[in-house]
Amino acid sequence: MKQTINTNGIPISPLLNYQEECLHAPKNNTVLKKRLFSISCLAVMVAVAISVIAKLLVWLINIVTNISFYGAFSATFHSPSVNHLGLWVIIIPAIGGIIVGLMALYGSAAIRGHGIPEAMEQILTNQSRIKPAITFLKPISSAIAIGTGGPFGAEGPIIATGGALGSTIGQLFKITANERKVLLAAGATAGMAAIFGTPIAAVFFLAIELLLF
Repeated sequence: MKQTINTNGIPISPLLNYQEECLHAPKNNTVLKKRLFSISCLAVMVAVAISVIAKLLVWLINIVTNISFYGAFSATFHSPSVNHLGLWVIIIPAIGGIIVGLMALYGSAAIRGHGIPEAMEQILTNQSRIKPAITFLKPISSAIAIGTGGPFGAEGPIIATGGALGSTIGQLFKITANERKVLLAAGATAGMAAIFGTPIAAVFFLAIELLLF
């Protein structure tokens, strides 16, 4: 007796349809292998670049901190808590906030926010497209905000910067939205791994759990 399958309804899991398509796909497709290799090479390039940018971000934060609280141009880490400005120290975060606010107003409003939610939003609503300007505006504004005493960390900004760099590279090449999402996730994951020194946790938590869904 032949069994009939109703294909009009909603599948139990959309992933089942994808797995069924994979069963009928050619097993030895040279074009797909070349495509996979090229996307992998782009992902590695993005990861290397964002790792360097992460080190530059930490270096820039230290410079802004030393200029703001100690009046010295130095990239050596010094905590702002041991400054000798007295009550005048209250003005420093306010000045930093004004500068970042002007950057958001006249540069790009996308620099506001933590970084991870904004990357997820672009994946869900904008086919993983992020403005290229975020690649340099986000780290600069974050360095000013953190260096002037803002209660922030470097992980959110570098994740947003890495995602923006990956998305920008993806927009320069003729690739699909899913492939662009892979580059976005690669950049964001590399940024988090560079800041925290935890590559495995970055892959599982950020890439798999938050960005690739």
